[in-house]
Amino acid sequence: MAERSAAPGDPYGGRPPTSHERRSGQPWDASYQDGPAPWDIGGPQPAVVRLAARGGFAGSVLDAGCGSGENALHLAGLGLPVLGVDVAETAVTLARRKAEQRGLRADFAVADALRLEQLERRFDTVLDCGLLHSFDGEERLTYLAGLAAVTEHGGTLYVLCFRPGPDAGPHPVTEEELRAALTAVPGWEVAALEPERSETRFHDNGAPAWLATVKRS
Repeated sequence: MAERSAAPGDPYGGRPPTSHERRSGQPWDASYQDGPAPWDIGGPQPAVVRLAARGGFAGSVLDAGCGSGENALHLAGLGLPVLGVDVAETAVTLARRKAEQRGLRADFAVADALRLEQLERRFDTVLDCGLLHSFDGEERLTYLAGLAAVTEHGGTLYVLCFRPGPDAGPHPVTEEELRAALTAVPGWEVAALEPERSETRFHDNGAPAWLATVKRS
């Protein structure tokens, strides 16, 4: 798909700002302008490493909301073909630079997670590490429908998102909200939903999270 840069005076590149961007008053790209973003821990999420170690990723992989690429690069290092997409151009530039510096083969593209069908590709495994919880209501359903459109039948989606609890991260999602969103979109079946921790630059032991394993029917 063709990449679209933000036009002068339009930090959103012609797309409507997401609910997160409206709340913060800044585009996602701003999170990468002055040093690492709060969720950029300088390496892959431990939960993703554990999933990969037990064979959770297979075939072609999509990392939706890849940020600066650490999770995608970890999977690429295991020999998996990976595409990481993010709406933040600076994040994608950082990810490509890391891939080159580390000698890893991984593809990265600027793309809107609410229009994933524009990728015109399908994947066997999809990773969402910290993106779903940033969407509100209808956005969340649109996003999950887009994920279904790019996931092969029989494929697997992993979602790592913040949940309520002590020292919770922003936009925590209850179990009921997560299950309701996943079951509201045709094509998804929740196979497992487990408590996890999501590492950030501001939590000593990670923030409370859910790890959902979802199958594409």
